[in-house]
Amino acid sequence: MVRSFMRAAMLFATVALSTSAARAEAPSPAETAGNKMEKKGNAEEKAADAEKAKGARMEKEGKAEEDAGKKNKNPSQEAAGKSRKKKGHAIEKEGEARGDAAEQMEKSGNKAEKAGVDARKDAAKAKADAVK
Repeated sequence: MVRSFMRAAMLFATVALSTSAARAEAPSPAETAGNKMEKKGNAEEKAADAEKAKGARMEKEGKAEEDAGKKNKNPSQEAAGKSRKKKGHAIEKEGEARGDAAEQMEKSGNKAEKAGVDARKDAAKAKADAVK
């Protein structure tokens, strides 16, 4: 008795899930574009974070080299450290700017995707109203 009930429940669940999946509509072009923009923004943000980390590491190494040059009274080593520290700082700032642009791109992608979802819902509502 319990086994037959379980089979019936499983059959019902399978049918219910398969029909709901069949009703799912394809995403609108705005949704697709929004998803692409969002993914691209995420990838850019990840790359910008790596660039910021590289710049921070370079700046730290440059400071250490500069300190070693001061300690050893080696002006060329000190100058090289200053230069490296300055370059690392510039790379870090560039990475931050790139990250901000990527974050903005991601937000724009979210807005475009939301607009596509809203348009699809409005079209489905209008279609349902037309059937009534």
